[in-house]
Amino acid sequence: MTDLGELHHFLGISVTRSSDGLFLSQRQYAVDLLQKAGMAECHSTSTPVDSRAKLSASAGAPVADPAVYRSLAGSLQYLTLTRPDLAYAVQQVCLFMHDPRGAHLALIKRILRYVKGTLSAGLHIGTGPVDKLIAYSDADWAGCPDSRRSTSGFCVFLGDSLVSWSSKRQTTVSRSSAEAEYRAVAHVVAECSDPVHHRRTKHIEIDIHFVREKVALGEVRVLHVPSRFQFADIMTKGLPVQLFDDFRSSLCIRNPDASTAGG
Repeated sequence: MTDLGELHHFLGISVTRSSDGLFLSQRQYAVDLLQKAGMAECHSTSTPVDSRAKLSASAGAPVADPAVYRSLAGSLQYLTLTRPDLAYAVQQVCLFMHDPRGAHLALIKRILRYVKGTLSAGLHIGTGPVDKLIAYSDADWAGCPDSRRSTSGFCVFLGDSLVSWSSKRQTTVSRSSAEAEYRAVAHVVAECSDPVHHRRTKHIEIDIHFVREKVALGEVRVLHVPSRFQFADIMTKGLPVQLFDDFRSSLCIRNPDASTAGG
């Protein structure tokens, strides 16, 4: 093995060290993506997705070149490695890769406009204590206008650093908002204790017993979180600008320190 020294770049991710941790950025990757999409000079937008719109599979006419759509959507997926604020919006456009329509392409363009305005943003991993593991989960019940399936989202913090996050369409239809929320809780409990457990589960009863078992063993505590502190909301739905900005900063998304911004 060869010691290559301190990590600075890895697969398109720039790593900057400072006294308070690591700053992970894909700025150049984002710049190249905008150029690839022909949107290097586009105007920026404040959020990656509208807070009211719900995409349908039949929204608009089919796009002229589905291959371009799929390429851009795939590229955006890679950008979420350091940009959890993009997770929900990118998850939405990836749902329609098999038959992309005009409205789906419009969302990709909106995401890219948001990226243009936040090129310097990246993920900060702090050097603070790692004595606690805290997870937030949420579900957007029956949010899909076509299938009425829900979207689950979670974000997991080790100490004060975000270490895992997800935005994913649930595999089955939930009959109530409580059922959708329970599935979301089960997903994040599995992520914290046994990431391979229940990935293909379709039965709410199994999810319930799985969570109850972990609570009974004292491995997890399930607590109610007020909406204004429910950071996982950013993984399940579009949010108003102010709330989106607040939650984004809570997900360890920040701009580089002034001393390293030009480095």
